Parts: sequence; C-alpha cells; structure tokens
Amino acid sequence: MDHQEGRQRADQADVQLNRDVFTRTLIRELAGTLEDVVGIEEASGYISLVGASIGEQINQSYKSALQVSSLSRDQVRDVLVDLKRRIEGDFFVIEENDNKIVLGNRQCPFAEKVVGRPSMCMMTSNVFGHIAADNLGYSKVALRETIADGASECRVIVYLRPTAEAQATPGREYVNPGPARPSPAKQT
Repeated sequence: MDHQEGRQRADQADVQLNRDVFTRTLIRELAGTLEDVVGIEEASGYISLVGASIGEQINQSYKSALQVSSLSRDQVRDVLVDLKRRIEGDFFVIEENDNKIVLGNRQCPFAEKVVGRPSMCMMTSNVFGHIAADNLGYSKVALRETIADGASECRVIVYLRPTAEAQATPGREYVNPGPARPSPAKQT
C-alpha cells in the first residue's frame, strides 16, 4: 500500500496479466474481429494461412532436432502430441492405424480464450495437416468436437490416406505435391 495516499500500487495489484495471457487475448480478439467483419469461414481462411506457416516452421524444427529428412508415421503422431504439450495443450491418442490418428484434447493451448472462437481451431488443423502431409504425402484433418464450440474436450481426426471414410468426412485436405520440378528451359 502507498501509505501517503492509502491506495495500493499498480505493481502490487492482483491483475491476471502476463505475456501468455496478453498474447492469447490478442489472438482471440483478432480472430473475433475477423469473424465479425468477414465471417467465420473467411476468418478461418486467414487463420489457416498463419497456421500453414507455423506448421512448416514447427515441422522443420522437429525434423532438424530429430536429424531426419522426413518423419515416419509414428514420429508424426508423437510430434503432434508433443508440440501441443509444449504449448500447454493436453492432446492424447485415442486410436490410430495406418489410415488415421484420432486425437483427444483436454486443454486448449489458448485456454478459455478459444471459447466462442471456432476460427482459432484452424491453427490446429493447419499445423497438424501440414506436418502430416509434408512427411506422409497426404492428410485430411477433421475437427469433430472442439472446446471452441463448447465441447468439454476436442476430438481431432488426422487421416493419413484418402480412404472412403476420409473422403466422406468433412474436413480440410492437405497434400504434399513432392519436390518441385524444374521447369523446362526456354529456347531462345
């Protein structure tokens, strides 16, 4: 307390503000503004672009750290769970086979800031989708249940092959077209 004025000092006030809370709030408000201005679908598209870029960066970081040029299916599964753990998510494997990985999540990295902001889930879709497709050639991510939409937990299916089930399930597809091919030389 500041005894001269009988008031508490600002640096001693019980305010729940730190870099993490500020950043999550900033992302929530940006997503909300986009959703309000251009709609949820368009906002999801913008956030997808950011997620794609972040997915590429995270993918490269793991491949470099693991000293591999490409992640195996098991490594992709482990990376998806680990990356969310590192950012305070609580993803876990519910089911997996050669065609898909089904993940659950008890804690969104955006915490309470994600509630009511479904476009923010495009970060998960794009990061997961790009990592899986870059390493395995194909992925489709289906956000079956999300905390953003009011569910108590998330259910995310990452399809690894374009099976009939994958094709029948709404979601976003990601494809790695393979290494870029040089264009034919021009004759002059």
